[in-house]
Amino acid sequence: MTNLKETVVCACTEVHPEAVEEARREELPVPQLLAMSELFKILGDPTRLRIVNALAHERELCVCDLSRALDMTQSAISHQLSLLRRARLVRFRKDGKVVYYSLDDDHVEGLLAIAAGHVSEQGMVQA
Repeated sequence: MTNLKETVVCACTEVHPEAVEEARREELPVPQLLAMSELFKILGDPTRLRIVNALAHERELCVCDLSRALDMTQSAISHQLSLLRRARLVRFRKDGKVVYYSLDDDHVEGLLAIAAGHVSEQGMVQA
């Protein structure tokens, strides 16, 4: 992340009633804010982001494939997939004894793309 060299403080004491009213009108309901907060918590883990990224690019992978691709144990992958599934970020389908995972919908891939674009644009990615 970028370090701020100086603290930015507003010296203004004037309240802008129209801006305040607009902000209040556009405020999201608390239940929606809480749900969004939980979503960001789930996506705040690098391992889960790696899984989501792998599924975004391959479309469908089983636990064995994810384990090999991410160089992690199947148990660790399964645990993370369980959390992602409960958050409705991934879904699964069975084909015989094999369980394939994919992203739940296009919104998940969109969230990943927007986040990647944001950190790249802001120069937050360090080599």
